[in-house]
Amino acid sequence: MFNKIMVPVDLAHVDKLTRALKTTADIAKLYNASVVYVGVTSSLPGALGHNPKEFEAKLKAFAEKQSASHGVTSECRTVISHDPSVDLDRSLARTVSELGCDLVVMATHVPNLADHFMHSHGGQLATHTDVSVFLIRG
Repeated sequence: MFNKIMVPVDLAHVDKLTRALKTTADIAKLYNASVVYVGVTSSLPGALGHNPKEFEAKLKAFAEKQSASHGVTSECRTVISHDPSVDLDRSLARTVSELGCDLVVMATHVPNLADHFMHSHGGQLATHTDVSVFLIRG
């Protein structure tokens, strides 16, 4: 049913991804699917790396740890965005298509007042791609 699962990862908040990562691994094992951990960053220095190569090294280490921990086949993809806070939804939607993913599993939060004014990233992916999007509340 699923062949390639994309998991958007915010390396600054890995502690909030536990349920989504476990669910992804369970689905991947069930369908013998591969997993792609995707991180979006800018080319500017930040807390997660002075440049995209440093960020990519951290994302790769994260993906390798997940693969070893959960026993799934995985890879990672770093997406460089001019401004991730503005371009995140478009970057993720484009990456779904480029990678040929057929499922996206994302961690999400309990909806609050701000969600009535701004759409969720998961909602945007479901609206602007033709793949299934599975949102996991942390």
